[in-house]
Amino acid sequence: MLRRRRFVITASATATAGLAGCYGGGSDDALQLTATNEWRNNSDEITQALYDAGLSEDIELELISGGQSTDEMQNQYSQWLSSRQEKPDLLAFDSGWTLPFIVRGQLQNLEGELPSDVLDTVHEDYFEQSVNTATDSNAELYGVPLYPDFPTIQYRKDLVEDAGYDWEQHRTDPLSWEQFSHELQDVYEQADVAYGYNWQAASEIQLACCVFNEFVTSWGGAYFGNPEEYLYGPIGDRPVTIDEEPVLQSLRMARTFIHGTDAPDTLDEFAGGITSEEAFQWGLSPSMQPFTDGDAVALRNWPYSININGADDALGEDMGVMPMPYGVPEGEGEYPGTGGSIGALGGWNYCVNPNTDRLDDALAFLETLTSPEFQRANFELVGHIPPNPDILEDATDVSIMGRYLEPLSFAGDHTMARPATAVWSQQSDPVAQEANAALMGDAGVEDAMSELASRLTDLEESFES
Repeated sequence: MLRRRRFVITASATATAGLAGCYGGGSDDALQLTATNEWRNNSDEITQALYDAGLSEDIELELISGGQSTDEMQNQYSQWLSSRQEKPDLLAFDSGWTLPFIVRGQLQNLEGELPSDVLDTVHEDYFEQSVNTATDSNAELYGVPLYPDFPTIQYRKDLVEDAGYDWEQHRTDPLSWEQFSHELQDVYEQADVAYGYNWQAASEIQLACCVFNEFVTSWGGAYFGNPEEYLYGPIGDRPVTIDEEPVLQSLRMARTFIHGTDAPDTLDEFAGGITSEEAFQWGLSPSMQPFTDGDAVALRNWPYSININGADDALGEDMGVMPMPYGVPEGEGEYPGTGGSIGALGGWNYCVNPNTDRLDDALAFLETLTSPEFQRANFELVGHIPPNPDILEDATDVSIMGRYLEPLSFAGDHTMARPATAVWSQQSDPVAQEANAALMGDAGVEDAMSELASRLTDLEESFES
């Protein structure tokens, strides 16, 4: 069972693939909102679901893109808001970089604007740390979570069973990374597929916020020491711990997956050669496509891809889902909340442009997002996890996604955020660069993490709020 109180040190990560399309402009009569790829690719169905959930059909919706990447989106949003443009009326924010816009006073405060019962629902019933990514230091709300996100391992259940293994028993009882690597290697060697375990190792934010974060935390390490104390600051007055031994071990393990045990900085107890060197260029979509095509054993990805890969025209019921494996057992990490199965928490929030001339319509849209009817429809249509855990638990009848509620619920209880402070946007590039260099072998693991610790320390000390 999902428990809201368990989300005590989780919050935000990027989970949506890059967005593409036009900027601004559009119909003056429409309520204009930036939207995720999943929404834009299913715009008619999403729009109808909003109307069915109570949004007035007198409110015409125009779904546009905010940019081709999260970096581009942040820059575009800054331009729109700094120039006080009235459009777009609503902005979809990655939960990992909502906070800097709140701190700069660039978003509409929703306290006193939304009805009190809607505010109570968000504050009291939603995943706590998803809400925290859209609130200021006074706990005042500046955004309504659209969905939280947490990764799982998707796998070819048919290939795993043909090789003599039963991973269905691990839906809520995670494998260790060591056992996972050996069993996957065996399945891979027996199967007629081109890829083993696909994940994202490109030098981009997906590695910094999420994949590297998961490796590190499952081994008991952390970016800044005890996450319960330092995940969200204080900037410049917290320990930098990215060069500690659990972090180094997690990278050695990941290097083993790619390079095998004969390469430097690898671990003999893990199976090697299960991840292609193509992973160094893989983001979400390139890593997923071979799996969708049935040409990979397993994939690390977000829930939206479960909805794609579990469809009848893809893998259907031949696809299984289980939580992320662990490096050290839960509770045995160096810091509280580390060790065990850990997935990076992502998600998106909807925030209101304070310069909009359609505030009432924007608030009506946000209120509709909170309805159980719409959250169920959004879950079924595009795989967005309901931000209210009670709605997720009751969604057993939802096609495709309803098959995987157990591992999704477990994953939701075992997550770790990136350190989403106001300085993280400057820190994420060095994290991705140094982690990628260590994984590729362009730098030794110890050297790369020593350099990263130095760069993070410099950014912490030079940050000006």
